[in-house]
Amino acid sequence: MLSHVTTPQDLDDRFRETLAALPAAVRRRDPADPVSDDAPLTGAQVLDLFDAQVTSRQLDLAGRWLRSFGEGFYTIGSAGHEGNAAVAAVLRPTDPALLHYRSGAFYCVRAAQAAAESAAGTGSAAGTGSAATADPKPSRSVPSGSVPSGSVLTGSVSADFERSESRPTDREPRDRASTGPGSTGAEWPGGESAGGGSIGPGSIGPGSTSAEWPGRESAGGGSTSAERPDRESTGAEWPDRERPDRESTGPQPTDAQPTGSEQPTGFEPPVGGFTAYADAARDVLRGMVASSQEPLAGGRHKVFGRADLAIVPTTSTIASHLPRAVGMGLAVERLRRLDSVGRRTAAGVRVDGGASPASAPWPPDAVVVCSFGDASVNHATATAAFNTAGWYDHAGLRIPVLFVCEDNGLGISVRSPEGWVEATLRAKPGIRYFGVDGADPVRTYAVAAEAAAWVRRTRRPAVLHLRTVRLMGHAGADVESAYRSTAELAEDLDRDPVVATARLLVDAGVATGEELLARYDETGWQVRRLAEEVLGEPKLASAADVVSALAPRRPVRVARAVADAAARASGPGAGARVDAFGGKPPELAGPMSLAQSINAALADGMLDHPQMAIFGADVAAKGGVYGVTKGLRDRFGAARVFDTLLDETSVLGLGLGAGLAGMLPVPEIQYLAYLHNAEDQLRGEAATMRFFSRGAFRNPMVVRVAGLAYQEGFGGHFHNDNSVAVLRDVPGLVVAVPARPDDAAPMLRTCLASAAVDGSVCVFVEPIALYHTRDLYAEGDGEWLAAYPEPGAWVSGHVPIGRARVYRVGSADDLTIITFGNGVRMSLRAAAVLAEEGVGTRVVDLRWLAPLPVADIIRESSATGRVLVVDETRRSGGVGEGVIAALVDAGYVGAARRVAGVDSFVPLGPAARHVLVSAEAITDGARTLLAR
Repeated sequence: MLSHVTTPQDLDDRFRETLAALPAAVRRRDPADPVSDDAPLTGAQVLDLFDAQVTSRQLDLAGRWLRSFGEGFYTIGSAGHEGNAAVAAVLRPTDPALLHYRSGAFYCVRAAQAAAESAAGTGSAAGTGSAATADPKPSRSVPSGSVPSGSVLTGSVSADFERSESRPTDREPRDRASTGPGSTGAEWPGGESAGGGSIGPGSIGPGSTSAEWPGRESAGGGSTSAERPDRESTGAEWPDRERPDRESTGPQPTDAQPTGSEQPTGFEPPVGGFTAYADAARDVLRGMVASSQEPLAGGRHKVFGRADLAIVPTTSTIASHLPRAVGMGLAVERLRRLDSVGRRTAAGVRVDGGASPASAPWPPDAVVVCSFGDASVNHATATAAFNTAGWYDHAGLRIPVLFVCEDNGLGISVRSPEGWVEATLRAKPGIRYFGVDGADPVRTYAVAAEAAAWVRRTRRPAVLHLRTVRLMGHAGADVESAYRSTAELAEDLDRDPVVATARLLVDAGVATGEELLARYDETGWQVRRLAEEVLGEPKLASAADVVSALAPRRPVRVARAVADAAARASGPGAGARVDAFGGKPPELAGPMSLAQSINAALADGMLDHPQMAIFGADVAAKGGVYGVTKGLRDRFGAARVFDTLLDETSVLGLGLGAGLAGMLPVPEIQYLAYLHNAEDQLRGEAATMRFFSRGAFRNPMVVRVAGLAYQEGFGGHFHNDNSVAVLRDVPGLVVAVPARPDDAAPMLRTCLASAAVDGSVCVFVEPIALYHTRDLYAEGDGEWLAAYPEPGAWVSGHVPIGRARVYRVGSADDLTIITFGNGVRMSLRAAAVLAEEGVGTRVVDLRWLAPLPVADIIRESSATGRVLVVDETRRSGGVGEGVIAALVDAGYVGAARRVAGVDSFVPLGPAARHVLVSAEAITDGARTLLAR
């Protein structure tokens, strides 16, 4: 009986009632035959899809069951979206995928595809999961571990279920009270739970009651720990059903089932195809319970992702992963066109001079698949991704991305207006539209196959609009009755895609409703068994465990990479280097400005890293607004130095995708203020990749950003932004701010090496006002210029991440000024004035804002006992707060004072002087501090 809220019991009961009411076909059909006239799928292949859908459905029910007694932490499920199993079936297990959080059935199919290819030992890039290669006549007599070549799942097992040794052999129903004095058994749909005895932490035992799963008897004979809450109050207790018994539920003659000569010779309809999906189910369950043994995130988040399945984890899927997908598509095509010498793997960009090039991480004809919900169509990041894909397509560049919009009509409680999603997707220029009802497995398979084949053949973007429903609400805590009527819920239940697949199988004579229900129950029992296994697995036990995957810091390897680059530049690569610089290497060019030094270091980076690419608005033809990238396109070609459309989200998305593909992207954000339009691409996508994949995936990247204030004659908020707080708040992000030319080049080399060696995401903030500055104390002194070091000096001049630079003026015993960026030049000028007054100053250039050089801060502060923090950003949320906090944490007991920018946006013209730090303000602050 349908309630106002679609509960697990409603869904389970409705499914059972529907299958029980399905009339058996007059004649049975061989599963090796097409499921219907002209269908692209055989009955066996549809059974495979059904098993994947059922596994996903049972996992959703498992999530609610686990949550009911506090052992599960994630209940957003895939119920109603199981049509995406057919989408996975037409793709190859080597096609990289970024998945929506309702992609349970897709994940199950992909895992089965990959397992089958591995078992077959083919390693085929084409993959037999492709619609173009599927054999319509699979053999159904499949030995254990072999691969039925025609299976839509590339060898998933849809023959008889292989009995697990851990499965109990006692088929008699248990009295639930027998699980322990005063207790009821933890129940699961359709059968008993795994063996007797304890099932680990939280097992059933005396004095407790268990949360029950629809139609299952309890776990055998163990006892429950007192740690679990009383489960009778959870509302998760359901009617008794026995565990399925294959001997009694297998294919038996019925009035409607043909027997004897009418049935194909030797044909036995298979019961239970869970074996192919067991690993996928275990992965998902481990994610739900935050097990540290979850194969990708290791208990940090519940994600759909595994490196061996080419599934890249997405942690939000509110469209933030779409720009990355576009970047991956662009990178796939770029790598496809490169000769084999230039290719590198996603394991790392070349820094060791290895002579044997490796292949790209995905096959040359791979397509990128990216799924998302209908509400995400309205998100700015989705708009950016579609626009970028269409923009490049219009420009003639190929991006093989298949977007999959899973449209259930709801964004939690907000309805998508009727027809809006289709109209929006159809209107995207440069993106071909395909649409289908996900409740029709045959039609979904056919349309998805057409869409995937079109993208693979043309290397152009397309969108598959998959109409779905949402069953059991957005998540476990979602009370749908607050915003949906009973009639609406009933209408969605009538479109249940798992029921639709079952109805197709029964109508075709491939199976009876009873047989399919047996498969459903067998799968439910096996999922329950796995759920009880993972409950006892360890969780992350400490903060150190949690952050261990965040971002590695291997300074010795980074330093070695810089040394290797120097050896190549002065040795075997010396001739090419001279040619690249037009016969005059930069060390012979005389003193350089900050901008010139960065330009030379970028060129050296391009020479040393064949996979490095520089891109952004105006970086190629114009050479950057400030000329920092001038001449690089002419030296290295338009394939490696190129202009992008004017959209920071897309620029970073291209970098994220390129990094995953094995490239070393160096995108430019034209102004710091523009970064705020796209900062989630750094926070939510770039910095989290290693964290949520334990390093299995990474997106090395060095983002160059022109920023900070003090531009003379050209200003205002957008061109003088001094806000870096959002960067310093992102765990694992490296933030560098070079002030002088002789720091800029080695710091940039360090960032490139760190990205290549450790997969770091670095933000290189370049002070605009210092780009072309030549003088320090007086006009014409040239003391802000510096010579570019020759390769032989790169090792001695190496700047490790998190190490400051100290300037000593006078005795350097009286005062420590801690600063960065423009503050370095102003502080040195102030120190010169103080020196005339007999004050010795040490000026500490932080150079790195994340991680802060804490050891250097403490050492140099303690040396004088007086610290003036000069922070050109804002007083609230500025860098100075972090410096002062570091001093306090270290027990610093001397005097301290701050000079910081005003909490204001930077105005235009002379008014900016009223809110920014000046050399005079630094001098006055120092005098005040010294007078204490």
